[in-house]
Amino acid sequence: MRLTSAVLRDHVRLAIVGGGSGGSAVAAKFSRILGASNVAVIEPKATHYYQPGFTLVGGGLMKLDSLIRSEESVLPQGVNLIRSKLSRFEPENNKLHFEESPPLAYDYLVIATGVELRYDLIKNLPSALETPGVCSIYLPQYAEKTFKEIQSLQKGNALFTFPNTPIKCAGAPQKICYIAEDYWRRNSVRQNIHISYNTSLGAIFGIPKYAASLMKQVESRGIELNTRTNLIEVDPEKKQATFELLNAEAQPTGKTIVKKYDLLHVGPPCSPVPVLREAASANSPLVDGKGWVKVHPKTLQNETFNNVFGIGDCANTPNAKTAAAISSQFRALEANLTSVIAGKQPVSEYDGYASCPLVINHNQAILAEFNGDGPLETLPIDQSKPRYLAYFLKRYFMPALYWQGLVKGYWKGPKVIRKLLHLGFSK
Repeated sequence: MRLTSAVLRDHVRLAIVGGGSGGSAVAAKFSRILGASNVAVIEPKATHYYQPGFTLVGGGLMKLDSLIRSEESVLPQGVNLIRSKLSRFEPENNKLHFEESPPLAYDYLVIATGVELRYDLIKNLPSALETPGVCSIYLPQYAEKTFKEIQSLQKGNALFTFPNTPIKCAGAPQKICYIAEDYWRRNSVRQNIHISYNTSLGAIFGIPKYAASLMKQVESRGIELNTRTNLIEVDPEKKQATFELLNAEAQPTGKTIVKKYDLLHVGPPCSPVPVLREAASANSPLVDGKGWVKVHPKTLQNETFNNVFGIGDCANTPNAKTAAAISSQFRALEANLTSVIAGKQPVSEYDGYASCPLVINHNQAILAEFNGDGPLETLPIDQSKPRYLAYFLKRYFMPALYWQGLVKGYWKGPKVIRKLLHLGFSK
């Protein structure tokens, strides 16, 4: 039986807050271990999106309707789907509180809330997104709008931005820049359009191997790169974007610069969701000072509450926030939560793996795979080179892997495949 509006029972063995990539994977796996009726997923949203596809929708390379499933269809039959909005964590007493339902007690908790897209942190941006020229591939309706804006632009200034906060899929703001440039070039208007990529970071990408390859794209295609530059305000009437200039530590210098735009694509600032920010305000040991779920970076277990784990974008782990990272985190979380349920200690470690297939045109991509130590590549080739194979994997293989593997609790990242392809000499 699925719960759709109210909590009909007061206790479950495992509660999962969030029904996205990580939450769905955990629900699928542990419904098979504990029994579906002993698992509850708290997720008010009725629609589940394959979010890595939004960039391709924005570039006209995928259709939005191919990325959509109902949340009920993604979760295993018999799991308790609770649509009530969570109002407060009470980890000291193993309880969750809701705005319109009685509390739910749990034995074990997995927090998988993702992040909140904070368009509101940029002055005038929420309203500007409804005006011509301003777009963002991070929400479905604006992903579709992005392609319309790209199609309609014939000349002028195209600005692409990357925020001065953590962000989900950090490669996406530059991917859509490359895809747009390729579209304009193939449609013979590129010579009329000035393109700039404006990032708060000090380099085009954080891993030097891939940064070098991406800089070749930037330079050969005439894209202006502005580092340590952060969007803070949009004036849709004047079609102006205001950026603050940052120092080497990404702190504001007090200087700003105003740029005219005909197309403005915004990579939004991101933060923990409100209920986690409120936990931070209450000084809960569940989270750090900003509201990211406080977990051990390798075991994903909360530092204070041993029966609580975090997975995905909401955790304070240092890895890039991508679906690929979630799949590898899931490998560790599954083993560790199973061990803790059995009364033992965590037995597995997340290796920090993340991946970002950097689409650079309509049929090529750079398949960046890495952790904090540098590249961690699956294929026995140089993945920093643009290839059709990488685009094929991104466009056709990875969506199927997501729907049939990750959210069903089977795909745990490419670690085993990587070792096989590297004859056991890779981590």
